[in-house]
Amino acid sequence: MNGLLLGVLPVFALIAIGYGLKKSHFLPDETWRPIEKLSINLLYPGFLIPAIWDADLSGDSAGAAGAAAVTAVIIVGGVLLAARPLLKIDGPAFTSVFQGSIRWNSFVFLPVIQVAFGAEGLALAAVMIACIIPVTNIACVAVLARWGADQKGVSPVALAQAMLANPILVACLIGLALNLLKVPPVPGIYETLKLIGSAALPLGLIVAGAGLSFAEVARRKWTIAGVTLVKLGVMPPLMWGLCILYGGDELAQATALLCGAAPGAAAAYLLARQMGGDAPLMAGIVALTTVLSALSIPILLALFHMA
Repeated sequence: MNGLLLGVLPVFALIAIGYGLKKSHFLPDETWRPIEKLSINLLYPGFLIPAIWDADLSGDSAGAAGAAAVTAVIIVGGVLLAARPLLKIDGPAFTSVFQGSIRWNSFVFLPVIQVAFGAEGLALAAVMIACIIPVTNIACVAVLARWGADQKGVSPVALAQAMLANPILVACLIGLALNLLKVPPVPGIYETLKLIGSAALPLGLIVAGAGLSFAEVARRKWTIAGVTLVKLGVMPPLMWGLCILYGGDELAQATALLCGAAPGAAAAYLLARQMGGDAPLMAGIVALTTVLSALSIPILLALFHMA
């Protein structure tokens, strides 16, 4: 167990390095956006396609873990929508509360899974990503279209186009298709994807750290603290419990737990900025959940192994 916890520490060390590089201006500020674009559009697809291609989908693990993640997102999202009239915040702020509660950072989730459960865990995590991305994206875009500043709704066609423009979702779908069709690894292509993907996790963590912004945390501490409690305190046991309910094995349960424990996604900040959400609030939520997840994830792993 001590070895496992020590293995998680480098994940957050790379996030801290990314934050330090950004704050020290080691690279020009305008450099980070192209690096993030490279990670999302090339490196992560290169990692996800072979991971899902190789995954063993014959057992109950993938279905139970994926169903638990999707159900948890629907439950928390539904509760937030029902509570909207009671929340003393404006529409754009509500969109950031909503996104911060249900979206999660795969840049952090996948390396933790790799350290904790190796290739088998990574394959299961990739399948979970394929299940949950469409649900979270549709829900968040719909909420932003309803409550974002100056938004007038979004058509089903535009929403479908936005889904298909997501390179991580497309990579997951390609990997699933190759797996289900039982396509054997194609010499040259498979190895190239694996080589590209090997750079995805470390660079993704550095990019995640570079994107952290704490400017809003002190000013709106109660709102951000409330979202952090939901994201790091409610989501992990909810996904874990649902996975048990759905009959998931030990690996499925652990993956569901860590999926729920992943911090808020930097992509949520970009979406908030594009669709009239409260982008500064979103940035604060991402920053605080990322920092506190460095404490909560080792604790949750310890509790899981004790259970």
